[in-house]
Amino acid sequence: MALTLADIETLYTERGHATYAGEPVSQLAHALQSALLAEQAGADDELITAALLHDIGHLLVEHGGTPTLQGIDDKHQYLALPFLRGVFPDRVLDAIAGHVDAKRYLCATEPHYLAALSADSQRSLVLQGGVFNAAEAQAFAARPAAAEAVALRRWDDAAKAEGLATPGLAHYLACARRCALPVTASSLGSPAS
Repeated sequence: MALTLADIETLYTERGHATYAGEPVSQLAHALQSALLAEQAGADDELITAALLHDIGHLLVEHGGTPTLQGIDDKHQYLALPFLRGVFPDRVLDAIAGHVDAKRYLCATEPHYLAALSADSQRSLVLQGGVFNAAEAQAFAARPAAAEAVALRRWDDAAKAEGLATPGLAHYLACARRCALPVTASSLGSPAS
């Protein structure tokens, strides 16, 4: 079943205040910071929405703690896709689906990237398949959505600043509404203020 904007708002309202996997921010703060960084970079509504929703898969399941500390790859980048398909364009879904592989790619292609990852991102990297080899990195780079997934990954990495002020969830749900697929936009409802 597809998520509506009201469902997304409820997920972030009810579960978004949980700590974001060992980082100094909540799930909601991380989502809002990611969207803010996308907005500041001049991204359009689709990429801002992808930045907002890239980790929503973490909110769809309860792990009772930090999944990586339990040796779990929750495959969050794919978990949300069935709930977002038919609601948002493929461009939003492709960026979300690719942001984990973008980390694996950047570790393979940028010498200092791996060392700059947070401890949790380094743990999850191992669970997610590790650093790409040269052939995997080349195959990732050839994907049509690779550059946007890399941009999302960089916003994701930087969106862990404790206490950073951001616009509220309603601001970014408005972006999501503007880029929602026409067949569903009228049924998504208006985000709360």
